[in-house]
Amino acid sequence: NTPTGRALRCLQPSRPLDSSSSEPEVPLTAASLATTLSPAEQLWSTRRDQAVKLRMEGSGPGSEAPITIHQMFLETVERFGDHPALVFKKDGQQASMTWRQYYEQCRAAAKSFLQLGLERYHGVAILGFNSPEWFISDLGSIFAGGLATGIYTTNSPEACQYVAANCEANVVVVENQKQLDKILQVKDQLPHLKAIVQYRGEPQQKAPYLYSWEEFMKLGEDVPDEQLDAVIDSLRANECCTLIYTSGTTGNPKGVMLSHDNMTWTARTASVVIKAKGGVEVLVSYLPLSHVAAQLIDIFVCMSFAGTTVFAEPDALKGSLVNTLKEARPTLFLGVPRVWEKMQERMKTVGAKASPLRKRVADWAKSIGLHMEPLSNAVPWGFMLANNLVFKKVREALGLDRCRVCLSGAAPITKDTLEYFMSLNIPVMEVYGMSESSGPHTVAVSINDYRLTSCGKVMPGCKTNLENPDADGNGEICFWGRNVFMGYLNMPDKLADAVDENGWLHSGDLGRNDERDFLYITGRIKELIITAGGENIPPVPIEDALKAEVPIISNAMLLGDKLKFLSMMLTLKCNMDDNGEPTDELSPEALDFCQQHGVKATKVSEVLANKEPAIYKAIQEGVDRVNARATSNAQKVQKWVVLERDFSLPGGELGPTMKLRRPIVVKMYQDKINELYAVAAEKQ
Repeated sequence: NTPTGRALRCLQPSRPLDSSSSEPEVPLTAASLATTLSPAEQLWSTRRDQAVKLRMEGSGPGSEAPITIHQMFLETVERFGDHPALVFKKDGQQASMTWRQYYEQCRAAAKSFLQLGLERYHGVAILGFNSPEWFISDLGSIFAGGLATGIYTTNSPEACQYVAANCEANVVVVENQKQLDKILQVKDQLPHLKAIVQYRGEPQQKAPYLYSWEEFMKLGEDVPDEQLDAVIDSLRANECCTLIYTSGTTGNPKGVMLSHDNMTWTARTASVVIKAKGGVEVLVSYLPLSHVAAQLIDIFVCMSFAGTTVFAEPDALKGSLVNTLKEARPTLFLGVPRVWEKMQERMKTVGAKASPLRKRVADWAKSIGLHMEPLSNAVPWGFMLANNLVFKKVREALGLDRCRVCLSGAAPITKDTLEYFMSLNIPVMEVYGMSESSGPHTVAVSINDYRLTSCGKVMPGCKTNLENPDADGNGEICFWGRNVFMGYLNMPDKLADAVDENGWLHSGDLGRNDERDFLYITGRIKELIITAGGENIPPVPIEDALKAEVPIISNAMLLGDKLKFLSMMLTLKCNMDDNGEPTDELSPEALDFCQQHGVKATKVSEVLANKEPAIYKAIQEGVDRVNARATSNAQKVQKWVVLERDFSLPGGELGPTMKLRRPIVVKMYQDKINELYAVAAEKQ
């Protein structure tokens, strides 16, 4: 009768979802469970079963006692057992689950995984859109001693096979037939696979290894509590529990090994930073859970303060997200830059149709919003009036009227978008980090820690070092803290590239600190364009500047590595179809741009067919304005080309968080690039 066993007995037996939970008779004792760590010699490891030394501080932030995910979950159940944890749609109707019910479901799933033969430190791969079943599979696999492993829903069957084989998955959990088909295609190349579980609908095929969610959840009913408790009691905070596969732009993805302590310490620290209140916060889950940002925030940060997670619909990023936001009215919201840009485009389209008086009022209010001084408490004249006339309505229209903290992460956001939301009194705060730092490393979350275009300050208990700084103070950003990962699964050579002998994680990003220790990202070492003349040029500022100058441009990609001059590939803003593929129709914002320039075109192909003079002239003028601000001739854009279709996730040009996959785009458009430079060579 182990301590965990005694603490848990009162929660058994697992009850079905709809039952009303009665108060446990015995008080739970999660807080009194002593944490033991596995013996470890090093700060890093590439073996699934090897523990690591934690980067503990002697006192203050970073010195907190390490706990497992199970211990953190249990503490939340103790304090907020009857508070809603998950809110979701079931057969079109809203349903919810309390923290206690959610915990019991995770235990039931863990027993089923054990029954299916999940071995210690083997993967449970999860392939599907965000749902309670995703969370329960993730936590259930961790309780049962496995490694929770998300797979991007956009992955090809081959990419799914790589991840499932690399994590030695015993079980794959899929959402629906579409994802099941991918796994069935590669099943014979998964030597460790014992079972597949489908959580939406019934599998169309019948096979002894194939289970519906209901069948799966019943499998472990006869597994005794003592058996599961013994596994839970053997979990250690400095051992691996989760794998995040980085969407590598080159080569195979790397399995980032995260420990219980990586997850629990980072989640708790983040919740302190955002001043979360226990049992009060609400957030919406819609970003891919196979990505570290969504997984950490939606599952673990939320668990640390007993928040409520509301699940969006699978077509969230195609337009239904705003409906979920209006229903849920979250208090915290994380958007990737593309989400904020889409909101900005939509608001501008609505604004363009407003009456002249309305437009004038909105513009006046926005000018007041921009004059809100982030680092002072002074409120500009007219702010209350602007707030009542415009800001409140805008926030309500976006479903952000209760949102205390609006975050942007996973990719760089443009100054134009930040200023737009600032002008509506919606300060969007940046979070900076990487999979290898369990998500966040620096955060700006309060108006006092906010500077436009800065990623804020380092999290308490973590450290940042700028290696080999240049004359302007730009150096490689290196991380230290309990958020730093264990290592890459089975890839010691890749680990040696990322972590130095002193245990510092090298990000590959360039940045500088200002006099108040705000961090600014100035480029990415791998993305730096080194021209044939030897000049180092970070591409993002030039790309962002042109997009701000010419609003019809959707994506811009700077070229010039090892070449004589800079050029650019551009795409025009267009509507996306239901699969997220770009169509030939210009977007409302692009149509406005055409009308302003007296152009009747409604399709991308029409603009390109005769190189629409007014549009091409406007783009060239935008390039000229950007070039006028260049610091040297080498940084001026000499040539550009407009591509037939916009970049997209299905097209392969963008990664899962809408980051530009530069090496892949270069390969795809090599002919166009050769043309740009060949034409120039002929003229010289």
